[in-house]
Amino acid sequence: MRGLLESDVTPSRNLRLGYLVSHPIQYQAPLLRRIAAEPGLDLHVFFGSDLSVRSYRDEGFGADIEWDVPLLDGYSSEFLPAIRDKRSISIASPISRGIYDRLRGRHGSPTIDVLWVHGYATVNALHGMLAARALGIPVLLRAESWLKDRERSGAKLAAKHAFFLGLRQMVDAVLPIGTLNSEYWSQYLGDNIPQFLMPYAVDNEYFQARSLEAAAGREALARELALEPGRPIVLFASKLQTRKRCEDLVEACLRLATHLSPERQPYLLIVGDGEERANLERKVLSVGAQNVRFCGFRNQSELPRFFNLCDVFVLPSRHEPWGLIVNEVMNAGRAVIVSEDVGSQPDLITDGVEGCVFPAGDVDALTAALLRVLATPGTAAEMGARARDRISTWSFDQDILGLRAALEHVGRRLRA
Repeated sequence: MRGLLESDVTPSRNLRLGYLVSHPIQYQAPLLRRIAAEPGLDLHVFFGSDLSVRSYRDEGFGADIEWDVPLLDGYSSEFLPAIRDKRSISIASPISRGIYDRLRGRHGSPTIDVLWVHGYATVNALHGMLAARALGIPVLLRAESWLKDRERSGAKLAAKHAFFLGLRQMVDAVLPIGTLNSEYWSQYLGDNIPQFLMPYAVDNEYFQARSLEAAAGREALARELALEPGRPIVLFASKLQTRKRCEDLVEACLRLATHLSPERQPYLLIVGDGEERANLERKVLSVGAQNVRFCGFRNQSELPRFFNLCDVFVLPSRHEPWGLIVNEVMNAGRAVIVSEDVGSQPDLITDGVEGCVFPAGDVDALTAALLRVLATPGTAAEMGARARDRISTWSFDQDILGLRAALEHVGRRLRA
């Protein structure tokens, strides 16, 4: 079996790491640049689609999106032939759809030492893992799954367990993104597949710097949004989909009118777009609320302006496997309120410390959480400072440590 054999890895050659992912993702690009700059590693990324590097229709936002941050700079990459392209399909082998040929190389010797795959439930990911296994290339797996995705029917659970019996044969180690994801791997892959924590992190330095820079334009943005000075600001920034439960936040902010004095009643800024926007606007209009601002979709580079402006960020989602927006706003030193259905909560938010945690869908509990943060001047700032301290330990540095530990593990196994 070839791969990380002692005869392969020498001081004159770096370890060749391949990464297979569906398409360029704005959250991942900074991490890929960081990995590519690591000594001793040669990273090459295989994308299944070029969807996100051009303007495309995002159904979640309900708008045409074109990201304003670099997605391909700073690392080596290529786009694989589309699976739907019949010219790239070999009838003789179901795994010869682009990725197999690229991993095999011209002379039959693998072009990489280890394949890291993001996700497991797509044709793209399964082809990659099958191809790697056929070529004797170790596979590392990373995904967002958690046990709240678990199907309740016996037939579906049985089918899922059967699927994972096969998946175990293709995976050498997993890279959990956090506590809930680690529990998922333990449930479905068992204890024999080792885990190496590779936290779901963002570019902390970027968001901290951009949020500080945004302070200079804070008053201008407040004037643009017609906000009266001195009143607290609550921020929601995500897709306006039913599962995001923005309507719960709107209702909670409306209820605050009976609990807070006029000068302490917050503005609610809703940044994002999607299928629920029209319903939310109708609700706000029907009650005559003057403290809600719909800001529409804002691109990645614009978000730090809103992070800097707000006092507390709220993500009330019913189903949120992680929620990287939480990482981003914590870097701005802002208090965070999340539902128990936000996957990052066990790792990033302790109730009463960096913010508050409430049961998803419980508007009374969300209202109470807002009161805890906003009723006393200074509480939000104290929580925000603790949030920035906590997120500083959940970073790309930990990602590199976890990835290197996983690479060392598969190397030892192949050398044994």
